[in-house]
Amino acid sequence: MSRARTISIMGSTGSVGTSAMSVIEHANAQASSPVFAVDTLAAGQNVNLLIEQARQIRPKRAVIADERKYQQLSDGLSGLNIEAAAGITAITESATRPVDRVLAAIVGFAGLASTLAAIEAGNSVALANKESMVCAGPLLKRLAAQKQVAIVPTDSEHNAMFQVMDRREDVARIILTASGGPFRTTSLSDFEAVTPARALNHPRWEMGRKISIDSATLFNKGLELIEASYLFDVPEDQIEVVVHPQSILHSAIAYRDGSVLAQMGTPDMRTPIAHALTWPDRRQPTPVAPLDLVALSQLDFEALDSTKFPAVELCRHAVRTGRGAPTVLNCANEGAVAAFLAGQCGFVDISWVVETALERFLNGPMACQDCDNFESILAIQAEAKRLTGALLEEVECQMQERTA
Repeated sequence: MSRARTISIMGSTGSVGTSAMSVIEHANAQASSPVFAVDTLAAGQNVNLLIEQARQIRPKRAVIADERKYQQLSDGLSGLNIEAAAGITAITESATRPVDRVLAAIVGFAGLASTLAAIEAGNSVALANKESMVCAGPLLKRLAAQKQVAIVPTDSEHNAMFQVMDRREDVARIILTASGGPFRTTSLSDFEAVTPARALNHPRWEMGRKISIDSATLFNKGLELIEASYLFDVPEDQIEVVVHPQSILHSAIAYRDGSVLAQMGTPDMRTPIAHALTWPDRRQPTPVAPLDLVALSQLDFEALDSTKFPAVELCRHAVRTGRGAPTVLNCANEGAVAAFLAGQCGFVDISWVVETALERFLNGPMACQDCDNFESILAIQAEAKRLTGALLEEVECQMQERTA
């Protein structure tokens, strides 16, 4: 009988974290002995769901980022022999606890510290936090090589590439697929009227608010392009973005002999999560519905409209430029998305804020700063937040003038 694989989940109450919980519970229920044992569950604000998860799966530790909710967490776990902790430092420290794999699923730049900490501690990482790779790809790859640990791609697209990547030297190009989001068929002239509610209504995937807006602007796809470039050491001009509305073919690798290998499946994050948590061991059963090709009947593919969706080209520019540019782009996007969700900027303003913040950074004194350590990345992030804040103030003033 093989021992259970130990897992920690950073971001357990988000969409990826809850999917991972489903994967773990299903695999354990199907097997004669536990397949997974959970060391740590870490969450940001949703203490009630964290308590519920901990009661269900019985980890050794549960951590909430919001220190004000420590007592509620501790009371909710009373008598269960589960250690309760709170604070950002506690989450980062939890990522260093020795396990077989840390699932990095904290959304945004906030997930980078715990991802770095996990790798520095010698833990293998299932990477679902694309922003970590966008902002610190070279650093993460270098540390992983030094510590001899794996970074297993967990986003559906990158996990698909990982599964079908054979010989890197034979790869001609990567084909990164995009659903096209909720506005694939919406005219550009209608973008001014897009509301947060409309943008959050993704046609294929159920996701958190930030990634749903990124999917509507296609910044999600641009960030995935940067992530793929760093993960697989592929120049951005060898990564083709293709719109595929059904989200069945999750990505593909084209080889120099003309063959194309693709990974397909029902659009459900539990499939790539299960693969990432168990690789390189055998696959585990999941509750995902099997793909019925006859019922599907056809797959559609379209070219990306870069005029409607400039995000991908902005991300290409950032990864070509290198150094701090991807970090600035990511920070500006996070700030603009938060402002859009709060009603403080329009949908089309998101791309303008990102483009302008990047331009101002590249013409400023920090443009040549290296990103070879966490402290330098934090400094670039701080400058990006300053630039983004100033731009969002400009946008808000313009909005007030229009409504006055």
